[in-house]
Amino acid sequence: MASSDTEFEDLFPEKKRVKNPFVPIGALLTAGVLTAGLISFRQGNSQLGQKLMRARVVVQGATVALMVGTAYYYGEKF
Repeated sequence: MASSDTEFEDLFPEKKRVKNPFVPIGALLTAGVLTAGLISFRQGNSQLGQKLMRARVVVQGATVALMVGTAYYYGEKF
């Protein structure tokens, strides 16, 4: 299996993918905070729901910043 991976990379050297483990973690955190906020809204705790929705925006913004930063950092090198 390893030989087919290297052959594929030899065919498309400019298409090397960079993995950033923080982006999936950020996406999961965003989904978790969103779910917690929706649950608290459903239970009638609107103040906590508002705080969680604001926290979701912050976490989502950090995830997007990580994606943009990674693309910028590795975009210069390839």
